[in-house]
Amino acid sequence: MFGLHRIWRGCVAFLTAVLFLPTFASAEELEQRAAVAPPALESLFGGSFTLVDHEGRTRTDTEYHGRFLLIYFGYTYCPDICPTGLQTMSQALDSLGAKAENVQPLFISIDPGRDRPEVLKDYVSHFHPDLIGLTGSEAQIRAVAKAYRVHRRKVVLSQDDPEDYLVDHSSITHLIGPDGKFLTLFPHGTDATVMSERLAGYLSN
Repeated sequence: MFGLHRIWRGCVAFLTAVLFLPTFASAEELEQRAAVAPPALESLFGGSFTLVDHEGRTRTDTEYHGRFLLIYFGYTYCPDICPTGLQTMSQALDSLGAKAENVQPLFISIDPGRDRPEVLKDYVSHFHPDLIGLTGSEAQIRAVAKAYRVHRRKVVLSQDDPEDYLVDHSSITHLIGPDGKFLTLFPHGTDATVMSERLAGYLSN
């Protein structure tokens, strides 16, 4: 009983300290802190890659240094989530107007077996005119998915047809800075207006 009493007193003391911790930062300072990714995240998401674009040309991450990268991972056979995510990205970029010139949108396929360059070329044409589709070998896609911590898992729909499958995957949009470092994530369902406003904040810094 005495031990439980001491534990209870310790919990109360901890909660009191947390709940009544004084806040010395202004509202503006807190908002600025929230808009900046903690330094630790810079090493968790992102990294170098060598892939093939929808025109069949080899592309590396270093080509885009100096511009912001807005990266969406998905696949062309995706029934609804990917088209919705790419449409949101397109609307957000359109809302930025001339500011969007410093943002390069990328669509990286997580289904390299089916998403060949010619397939990607037709697919990305339905979204933002600056959108570049990227694919590669299984090893290349595995490496970039790991670097950006993107989950992907094949879900076979028919045992009689190996090509009849979906790919369960993370539906998150990554924002990478001009220096090639991770800035923030936009989860699926983010409103285009919200995405545009947040992008504008980074572009104005």
